[in-house]
Amino acid sequence: MTPAELAEVVLSAAHAVFTERGLDRSALPERTAVERPRNPEHGDYASTLALQLSKKVGVPPRELAAALAEQLGRAAGVKSVEIAGPGFLNIRLDAAAAGQLARSIVEAGPEYGRSDRLAGQSINLEFVSANPTGPVHIGGVRWAAVGDALGRLLRATGARVGTEYYFNDAGSQIDRFARSLLAAARGEPTPEDGYAGAYLGEIVAAVQARRPDVLTLDDAAAQEVFRVEGVALMFDEIRSSLRDFGVEFDTYFNEKDLHDRGELDLALSRLREQGHVFETEGATWLRTTEFGDDKDRVLRKSNGEWTYFAADCAYYLDKRERGFDRVVIMLGADHHGYIGRMKAMAACFGDDPERNLEILIGQLVNLVRDGAPMRMSKRAGTVVTLEDLVDAIGVDAARYALARYSSDSPIDIDVELWTRATRDNPVYYVQYVAARTASVGRNAAEVGLTRGDAAAFRPELLDHEKENELLKALAEFPAVVSTAAELREPHRVARYLEDLAGAYHRFYDNCRILPRGDEEVTDLHRARLWLNDATRTVIANGLNLLGVSAPERM
Repeated sequence: MTPAELAEVVLSAAHAVFTERGLDRSALPERTAVERPRNPEHGDYASTLALQLSKKVGVPPRELAAALAEQLGRAAGVKSVEIAGPGFLNIRLDAAAAGQLARSIVEAGPEYGRSDRLAGQSINLEFVSANPTGPVHIGGVRWAAVGDALGRLLRATGARVGTEYYFNDAGSQIDRFARSLLAAARGEPTPEDGYAGAYLGEIVAAVQARRPDVLTLDDAAAQEVFRVEGVALMFDEIRSSLRDFGVEFDTYFNEKDLHDRGELDLALSRLREQGHVFETEGATWLRTTEFGDDKDRVLRKSNGEWTYFAADCAYYLDKRERGFDRVVIMLGADHHGYIGRMKAMAACFGDDPERNLEILIGQLVNLVRDGAPMRMSKRAGTVVTLEDLVDAIGVDAARYALARYSSDSPIDIDVELWTRATRDNPVYYVQYVAARTASVGRNAAEVGLTRGDAAAFRPELLDHEKENELLKALAEFPAVVSTAAELREPHRVARYLEDLAGAYHRFYDNCRILPRGDEEVTDLHRARLWLNDATRTVIANGLNLLGVSAPERM
């Protein structure tokens, strides 16, 4: 029995009690939940439903709890119900009901943990969005790992999700990039406001291979060639490096398209219709202070040039016009000041900024080697890149390490720790369980042990303390997935997997799965193999949500 199934049993018992007592059934919630008590001695699960309903129906909480406990005690699979404190219900399941979960998980396979909790939500999820002027740096890599995991979580809970990468391929930073390439091609010093790094030489060589005549052109024409060709090459490299990192986007959106398709004019027109645009000193402004911004924002300068903020407005409108009800944007730590202006912008369009727009801010990441942070890349020159991180610890460890911590806290990734094949390396600890459960399956087949027909499965045999502990940990997975998706916190999945790995190790050390020597295969061996395979399923499903592999061998 899963926690969700037990919650339905509790709610069904409440309906029966309300009917018997003539209480107002409209006070009953559509759904309820059960939780694991912190102290295992208090039972397998706890419910606070009596406390929640007592005031609404005018019945003392312990009296209502007593009625619920009596009704629940009759339910199949419920071993006992005790009342604690002011009206908590502490519930114990019988071994058969608890053990059935192993079969349910194995039969569900990749679907176990998925739900329709966020069904009906249409979410545009934008992350990374590095400018195409250099390789993806380690801050952007954090959002690559966290954003991709979040997209997987949102889909696993029923939301319609579109993942998106926004290429800022228009504006002054692209001009600086083109000037830097031209200077590098001519062997001149990097412009004062330009870009540096060995990667520039690689791009220059590729551009010259495509256009051998580029340095025979006048300055303006040569710079334009480097702008067009250089940005295209940088695009390709960024896409390729992210793909190698396991991150693919549904949409790659170019800022330049907003300009070329007239979408900035459309956004300005919509904002005028809402009555929030004004003109002063020859410039066009948006009155964002009406919605809490610290100052009004310029949309178009007096010289006719569009601002970056105007492009932000047009891009937001484009997403909403594509049918996304909620726009989620993941930004780096240096973008905290964007929140107020972006929320105000959404309000200026007539949207509810708390419902239609969500901005997540991620904190800094350091790659640490020999106790000291790495400050510069051999290739990029000024920052540590995705390539540096993967070279140092590998894709799986990098993705797991970046997703393991709350995004609002800075992290140090210790190269020595994350490459260590020991239990203190979190990704190794979890992946080792994936490999060990697969190994048990292979070894079981060699000695003629199979799970057998599901109908012959005897879950009541899984009554050992460590089996019960593992079953309860497995039962928590769907709730962890839902909570991680709703709170935008993929790190909850990683921490859960580490707890699950610990529960499995304790089970493995205390409960023999395979028969010894000439020992006859018994129903207990088969039942434990079901539990082993259920663990493999959940570990694999959880790692998949983080974009990390579940190896069969290590």
